[in-house]
Order: sequence, then structure tokens, then C-alpha cells
Amino acid sequence: MSKRFWWGIVSSLAALWLFVTLTPILMPFFVGMILAYLGDPLADRLEARGLSRRLAVSVVFVLLSVVVIGLTIIVIPVMWRQLVQLADAVPMMINWTQQTVLPRIQEWTGSDFTADLNQVRDMVTGHWKETGSVAAQLLAQLSRSGLALAFWLGNLAIIPVVTFYLLLDWDRMKARIRDAIPRDWVGTVTGLAHECDEVLSAFMRGQLLVMLGLGVVYATGLTLLGVKFGFLIGVLAGLASIVPYLGVIFGVVLAELVAFFQFQALWPLAAVGGVFVLGQILESTVFQPLLLGDRIGLHPVIVIFSVMAGGQLFGFVGVLLALPVAAMLMVVLRYLFTQYKASRMYTSKTSVYIDQD
Repeated sequence: MSKRFWWGIVSSLAALWLFVTLTPILMPFFVGMILAYLGDPLADRLEARGLSRRLAVSVVFVLLSVVVIGLTIIVIPVMWRQLVQLADAVPMMINWTQQTVLPRIQEWTGSDFTADLNQVRDMVTGHWKETGSVAAQLLAQLSRSGLALAFWLGNLAIIPVVTFYLLLDWDRMKARIRDAIPRDWVGTVTGLAHECDEVLSAFMRGQLLVMLGLGVVYATGLTLLGVKFGFLIGVLAGLASIVPYLGVIFGVVLAELVAFFQFQALWPLAAVGGVFVLGQILESTVFQPLLLGDRIGLHPVIVIFSVMAGGQLFGFVGVLLALPVAAMLMVVLRYLFTQYKASRMYTSKTSVYIDQD
């Protein structure tokens, strides 16, 4: 093999080592990179309409800031409040099940599940109290440790700075990377990069917008029906929709359970089901055709495995990078498979099987 190949291997291993070593400080840079990638197409469109690059980036940056600040001020406090209320309601739901449902099950089947339900209740209550205790200890530790608090706030403050400068120099960085590629690799690398961008666009722009649309539909519908924790359930179902059908399954099960305990009637259950049916109709007829089109995505199993593997290997940074890396790997693997099918190894008809008889 050529020296260039071995230099590539060594460089890749060195980059991986550096990434693992610097993981604790990389989070704000990767968040800024993702935000810059999401905002670059809009900046390019504004620039094509006659705005300077700096002005176009400033407009996009303001829009991103408004979205993030709006989510922080409006959405997150509401979700947290409803999450606390839901956690407080779980023991009551279990008590109602124990007093109303279990006697009928025992009457019909002769089986007593009271002990099992008590274990479930103790486990849920214990874990919630433990979670609250850990959160309280973490906040207390942060408040006592000025250095840790300053580091955390500094990471948050770095994100908008990184986002702005990456957006400003995004096109120039791509041009410089292209100029650094060996000339005989330019065509192949550029083609692979274009395919990667198509897949990344589908999952980091199109899919995020689909998730947002579904979350709005679910949260609005459940809230209008008066379902408790409807906003929280709708938003979580929208976020879970990154995996096909997972969001609607999760949302229907949780919303139907809450509606059943809240209303004790059949018509709210049917109405809740109607909200999720409407969401699925809008997803298949409006959201996906407009936002995703015919772009190739990732298989749901690959999505689940990538997120879990990224979190296990690199923590929160790994979760952020899981889908982009998986998308690029799938593009490279498809290219390598195509090359393999065109090679003599695949097309050769020479048999290597030896009959032992």
C-alpha cells in the first residue's frame, strides 16, 4: 500500500484520539456547528437576494436566537411544570388501578397482582425521589462551586459566538477544504460530500421540521381537548417521531392513559385517537412531501442504534453527532459496496470451492 494510504490511517487515528481527549470541551462547538449547518441555506438565499454575507448571517442569527430564547422562556418551563404534575399523578393512577381494576381482574382470572403493582409504585416513587434528590444535589454543588458554574455558563455563552462565526465563514471553509483535497480524489470526495449533505438535510433540517410540525399538532390538539399534560405529551411525541411510528405509538399510549384516568368516558379516548390520526395524515400528505421529498433517510433501527452508541461512547457530544456520523457512514458504505460490485472480486467467475469427495 502507498505511503499516502498509511498517512491517511495515521491521521484518522490521531484525529480520533484528539476527539476523545477533547470531548469534555467540544459540546458548545458541535452545537454551534449544527446550528450553523441548519442556518447556512437561509443565509445563502438571503445573500443571493443581494444582502452581504455579514448582513445575511446577522438576520439568520437573530432568527435562531429568537427561536432558542422563545423555547427557553415559553416551552421548557411549561414542560417542566407538567412533568412535575405528571410525576405527582402517577401514584394516584396506581392507587386507582389497585382499588378499581385489580379486583375485577382477580374476579375474572383468579390472579392477584396487588403485590406486583405495589412494587411498581414503590419503584416509580423511589426513582422520582432519587432523581429529584440528585438534581437538588447537582444544583447545590453548582452553586457552591463557582468554577463549575462559570464553566457551565461559559459553555452556553460560547455557543452563539461559535454559531455566528461558523455561519459567516461557512462557504469559505468548504472552499478551503475542497482545495486541500488531493486533485485525483476531488471528484469522488465531492460526490460523497453531496450525498452526505442530502441525507443530513433530510434528518437535520427536514426531519426536525417534521418533528416540530407533529409536536405542534399533537400538543395543540390534546390541549384543546383539555387533556392533562397534553402539551408535554404532544411535544415528547413530536420529538420521538425522529424514529418512524415511535412518536405516534408513545403519544397515543400515554395520552389515552391520561385521558382515561381523567375523564372516565369513551368519547375523550376517541378524540385523542383522532388527534394522532390527524397528525399522521398531515405527516404523510403535507409535512414529508414538502419538507423531506424523496431524499433518502436512515433506517429506524440505525437511528436507534446510532443515538445509543453515540451516547455510550462519547456522552452528550456523541448523541449530538450520532445521526450526522451515521448518515455519512451509510453514504460511504454504499459507495464502497458499489465499488465492490464493480470489482473483479465480485464479477470473477472463478470458483474457489474444493470438493472434498
